[in-house]
Amino acid sequence: MIVVVVVVVVVVVVVIVVAVVVVVVVVVIVVAVVVVKVVVAMAPVVAVLVVVVLEIFIKVIVAVIIAVAVVLELATGLYSFSKSKQFSQCKKRNLNL
Repeated sequence: MIVVVVVVVVVVVVVIVVAVVVVVVVVVIVVAVVVVKVVVAMAPVVAVLVVVVLEIFIKVIVAVIIAVAVVLELATGLYSFSKSKQFSQCKKRNLNL
């Protein structure tokens, strides 16, 4: 029962994180289009600032992707542990107490 709750919570967290990733990617694409227009119209100094902002966005995207990978790895580990013999033995010991 606890495993089902944990798996459901992990799935909900993964869905939320994936939704955030999609929103961030869309925002980055929109910002990139605007940046290209600004770079074409403005001075090189502004272009350098825009490149710095884009680098920050890319770092955020990488961090979110790493977070999704960690959450998925945890979910997979918890699920496989819940199917293991060790977990069933732990459940039996706790029930005997």
